[in-house]
Amino acid sequence: MNDHTVQNWKVAKPVACSLGGMVTSQNRIASEAGARILSAGGNAVDAAVATGFALAAVEPWNSGLGGVGFMMIYLAREKRVRVVDFGPIAPGSLDPADYPLTGGLTRDLFTWPAVQDDRNVHGPLSIAIPGQVDGMATALAQFGTMPFRDVMQAAIGLAEEGIAVDWYLTLKVATMARELSLYPMTRDIWLPGGLPPVTPAGAPLARLKMKGLAGTLRRLADAGPRDFYEGDIAAGIANDLRMMGGRLSAADLAGFHARIVEPVTTTYRNARLALPPQLTAGPTMLRALDSLRGITFPAGGPQADAFVAYAAALREAYAERLANMGDNSDRRDPSTTTHLNVIDRDGNMVALTQTLLSVFGSKVVLPSSGVLMNNGIMWFDPRPGSPNSLAPGKRALSNMCPVIAMRDDHPWFAIGASGGRKILPAVYQISSFLIDHGMTLEEAFHHPRIDASGEETVGVDPRHTEAVRTALAGRFPVQFNELVVYPTNYACPSAVLRDPATGGYQGISDVMSPWSGAAATG
Repeated sequence: MNDHTVQNWKVAKPVACSLGGMVTSQNRIASEAGARILSAGGNAVDAAVATGFALAAVEPWNSGLGGVGFMMIYLAREKRVRVVDFGPIAPGSLDPADYPLTGGLTRDLFTWPAVQDDRNVHGPLSIAIPGQVDGMATALAQFGTMPFRDVMQAAIGLAEEGIAVDWYLTLKVATMARELSLYPMTRDIWLPGGLPPVTPAGAPLARLKMKGLAGTLRRLADAGPRDFYEGDIAAGIANDLRMMGGRLSAADLAGFHARIVEPVTTTYRNARLALPPQLTAGPTMLRALDSLRGITFPAGGPQADAFVAYAAALREAYAERLANMGDNSDRRDPSTTTHLNVIDRDGNMVALTQTLLSVFGSKVVLPSSGVLMNNGIMWFDPRPGSPNSLAPGKRALSNMCPVIAMRDDHPWFAIGASGGRKILPAVYQISSFLIDHGMTLEEAFHHPRIDASGEETVGVDPRHTEAVRTALAGRFPVQFNELVVYPTNYACPSAVLRDPATGGYQGISDVMSPWSGAAATG
């Protein structure tokens, strides 16, 4: 096991506290943009939309205008949760014959059979209909209080300023350099001179400008969000992809509308949980929670018995998920990665997961708009005959799992994560830490976790006690994986929490993510 231990430090991230409101995300700059909206009188949805768009400018490889997602909203006045679904949908003219299998395997986020030229992983044929803009606009129109133009201003300013070239940006670009080099506009932005951008030692941080993005954000603020789907921006997107040989069309964009659906809800111990429905990880988390209902955990925090139970429940739930879940021809069924959370002074709460899917999504930046597009087609199984197989106009099975928890008829916490299939194990365990074991938010986020997300082995953080490591190894094939900046062996969670004892709010983000942070407002 010592071969897996390369770190020699202890990393901690502080919990932020506030009486007025809280925003957490994987980039503190974006969190602060949302907190300013709260300070200006906006509600949690206003702040979430501002933060979501800001992330397109400061954390562009995880989410952005070309992405998809799900937003969970707790409405304090109504004491209910609604879901804004802007999840991935395949283009209407998608042809499964465009994705011939090669006989190998791909290991980007999922272990699917490999497709010729990785067409489902990167490039113009990997792109699903981008729902991000309409999803944000729909949430704002239905549940927000501020004009769309106003909540866009922080993102516009950040895009105009450019993203700081620090060591983390250099690392992110370097890990994807081969794929980024394949597409001219992407290469020009992210690989200047053919190499990852680097700020020389001792020099002020350089700024990388994402050509076209600020102008597109300004256009959206002026013309309105539907311009992305029916106006000049839409025309540019459709034309760019047609020239590249993609299948996404003007009709796909014009026909897209985010939808508001009901969550899956369950009572678990002393909490009422609201999870996203259908083709998300919400139903799978519900299945995994059911496996814990008959277990009484001893006091003193999660011990070996808890982690054995978590591993067994997750493995069973994932086996059922991967065998049976997927879209079908019944269009009445509701569908179904960076994550952010917001709570405002009135107790409204948001858990928002938005994604390009893979790091840098499709790796395609569109020349007319500067929009980096998702690779949502990778969410489909390229083999025919399964519930999640490729098909035109179909909704994909998604790993997103934003969750809102209520207790004693009040909002308690909102949580979610990024990290593909690793999302559910993280959200599931931290939720159990809070509900089953009475841990504080700080304790829950700093406690070692496991990952049992559908692979043969159970990933085990070496910081676990010997008793936990031994118990897991006695039941499952295990692999010891450290919690490190790169590679992301575990998901990157964030959460906000209402402390029932004080009525105050707390927020924390992923401990190992260097840019993540919480921003409080008074």
